[in-house]
Amino acid sequence: MKKVWAWARLLAGAGILVALFLQLGTQTFVDGLRAITVGEVLAALGIGLATTVLSAWRWCLVARRLGLRLSLPRAVLDYYRALFLNAVLPAGVLGDVQRAVEHGQQEGDLGRGVRAVVLERIAGQAVIIVAGVAVLLAVPSLGLPRDIILIVLGALAVIAAAFVAGKRWARNNTGLSRTIADIRAGLLARNAWPGITLLSAAALAGHICLFVVAAQAAGSTAPIAQLVPLMVLSLLAMGLPVNIGGWGPREGVAAVVFGAAGLGAAQGLTTAVVYGVLALVASLPGAGVLILRAPVLRRLDKAL
Repeated sequence: MKKVWAWARLLAGAGILVALFLQLGTQTFVDGLRAITVGEVLAALGIGLATTVLSAWRWCLVARRLGLRLSLPRAVLDYYRALFLNAVLPAGVLGDVQRAVEHGQQEGDLGRGVRAVVLERIAGQAVIIVAGVAVLLAVPSLGLPRDIILIVLGALAVIAAAFVAGKRWARNNTGLSRTIADIRAGLLARNAWPGITLLSAAALAGHICLFVVAAQAAGSTAPIAQLVPLMVLSLLAMGLPVNIGGWGPREGVAAVVFGAAGLGAAQGLTTAVVYGVLALVASLPGAGVLILRAPVLRRLDKAL
């Protein structure tokens, strides 16, 4: 069943891309590749460094709250590697799986290592969801169906209800009880959530900056204030579990929201394509980590 679901996700992501290119033409993809210059590449690497450090720092906070050791330099290396593997492997999450399993094994607690990564990713997605809902509520001029707002809010309500019900069930279930305790300690504690929220918001700002770079490279002349809400919704779509290394829903939503805002669906698709390529460029230091991680870590361990 898991294999069927995995293939279904890949086919769904591929289907979105095929439908977009059939509707808008493959020239949008070609235009996106041609728009990228050395300046955009350097910007992607710089912004990527900032967002990776912020995300790795968030992982450190969560892991340490769960009682796991994790230094920031080591977290940055592992996060870069995970980003690169997520970008080049089909499922889009295998890099995160590797860093979770490896860290858990190193600390002698595989379950807690996995939960630390899951909670860290949830924290990042939660900030994007809140920003996306805020955009839908505050910018009705996008012309998007209000049903979307109800679906998003309904999904959040279901998650909240499940969380409350889970707390009650946890009294009779050791595994779930441990997970709930880790959520409280790793995300919801008074000395945890402010820092995690701030780091997540800063990382989101970095991703939006990269989207702005992509939009300008794609030839958009729209003001940044008009672009930012569209970009938040496009980033929100990346969290849907039907993408191929981040590709698919992001491009579909970008085409829809750019079209609804009067900027043109083709402009939205080209911008999303440029962003996807720049995001891959930003993760390229992870390829070096794959090769040089062992000797670098030996030096770090000696230094620490």
